[in-house]
Amino acid sequence: MPERSIPREAAYQIISDELMLDGNPRLNLASFVTTWMEPECDKLIMDSVNKNYVDMDEYPVTTELQNRCVNMIAHLFNAPIKEEETAIGVGTVGSSEAIMLAGLAFKRKWQNKRKEQGKPCDKPNIVTGANVQVCWEKFARYFEVELKEVKLSEGYYVMDPVKAVEMVDENTICVAAILGSTLTGEFEDVKLLNDLLTKKNKETGWDVPIHVDAASGGFIAPFLYPELEWDFRLPLVKSINVSGHKYGLVYAGVGWVIWRSKEDLPEELIFHINYLGTDQPTFTLNFSKGSSQIIAQYYQLIRLGFEGYKNIMENCQENAAILREGIAATGRFDVLSKDTGVPLVAFSLKDSSRFSVFDISENLRRFSWIVPAYTMPADAEHVAVLRVVIREDFSRSLCERLVSDIKKILHELDARATHAVTWVSTAAAAAVQADDGAVVGKKSALEIEREVAARWRNAVNKKKTGVC
Repeated sequence: MPERSIPREAAYQIISDELMLDGNPRLNLASFVTTWMEPECDKLIMDSVNKNYVDMDEYPVTTELQNRCVNMIAHLFNAPIKEEETAIGVGTVGSSEAIMLAGLAFKRKWQNKRKEQGKPCDKPNIVTGANVQVCWEKFARYFEVELKEVKLSEGYYVMDPVKAVEMVDENTICVAAILGSTLTGEFEDVKLLNDLLTKKNKETGWDVPIHVDAASGGFIAPFLYPELEWDFRLPLVKSINVSGHKYGLVYAGVGWVIWRSKEDLPEELIFHINYLGTDQPTFTLNFSKGSSQIIAQYYQLIRLGFEGYKNIMENCQENAAILREGIAATGRFDVLSKDTGVPLVAFSLKDSSRFSVFDISENLRRFSWIVPAYTMPADAEHVAVLRVVIREDFSRSLCERLVSDIKKILHELDARATHAVTWVSTAAAAAVQADDGAVVGKKSALEIEREVAARWRNAVNKKKTGVC
């Protein structure tokens, strides 16, 4: 910390100058998180940035807005709520906290039942696919629950319901299905999982439930695929989480978890405090947090309504189709993502012998694009992909520009690869044999490697344009 203070203008300028070196959020195609909202909502956010969400007695209207959001989302997910009932759910800082809370509810309910039966309750497990987001691994490690993962295979990058149900045992607190895989955007078959698990529960006398991680797909499926059964219409689905800051169209910092009924959230997990002025029930992992994102979520729900969300999701879906066609038209990639699911495009190189998707990802940054390259999880690690997430603010013109820039990069990488192969051939030819069989002018492997690396660096430096 500096010993002396500085003028506020100077502090602002110092920080503002440094932040210019950050990437452009709207060109960050790695993230599902919302990067644009309407000016009116921006103003509401700034107007409420100094409100502590947990002070429910001091800010009762903010609390009421949260409750309205919970009710609207619960109805969107077809929760069996009677006319006079209130939905059971809570706002969180994101789906990670929502998943922790849902997982704790499953664990405690399972433990209580095991204790009633006089059975051991020290080895709980959750069954998921290997494609789950890291927050599931965090939950398992932090709260001492075994994570049983269904491995993936090439061409099938989501959890297989049949294999998942085979892994269920009497210690399984729930099976977690993903509505919108982080890897490919694909929806897992929750309906088939429900049917298979119902049959196994009946055969064994168990009561293993389902949690749906709808972080990405929860605000997509109701608008694009209303007939798809994945939510509380399925009897074994007891809780659902969704990220408001993804396709809920709110800036980072808000998620939601909804329970099917009061019975699915053990009362002993809910704390009651009164030192803020009145009795307040609370079930969160944190305490103080801002109110802005809750208010922003309420703004989006009443501003857009069902019609507005549907229009935006359809537009995202159309832009994803345009990008998918453009990527496929290059003839250089295999598109791994499906037409249905979260609007994203995941694709891999057909030929990775001369350069990789990681080279393409790195070079795209020269054009200000942030496109992640990654390998698939266990049993499909040899598959490396690029992924582009289509958000509300990613337009058709940007789709076309991205495809154009990818084509430029492919051309440059082809040229560099050809140049490198030519050089290696020349270097190898330097080791020639004389008439008597003696080797003349032979260079060591290390010398050849260093010379090739130097040639590569020179070629890259000559190709650099703009700020790198």
